Amino acid sequence: MIPKNENERQAPSFFSVLGSVLASMFGVQSTSKREADFTHGKPIHYILVGLLVTAAFVLTVWGVVELVLGFAGV
Repeated sequence: MIPKNENERQAPSFFSVLGSVLASMFGVQSTSKREADFTHGKPIHYILVGLLVTAAFVLTVWGVVELVLGFAGV
């Protein structure tokens, strides 16, 4: 179904939300994409994905540090 106007657009998919969160974390989010996120997205989706991405980032950094320290014999 083709939306009749902007208010009838479908909510963004998980991968769209993930892409927006990753782009915003790196500071490269376009103005048009940000406006679409605020217009059609639900804040809770962006908050939850943001928390998951942040946790994954922290765990990755922790894992790399543990790996390097293990190789250094510390």
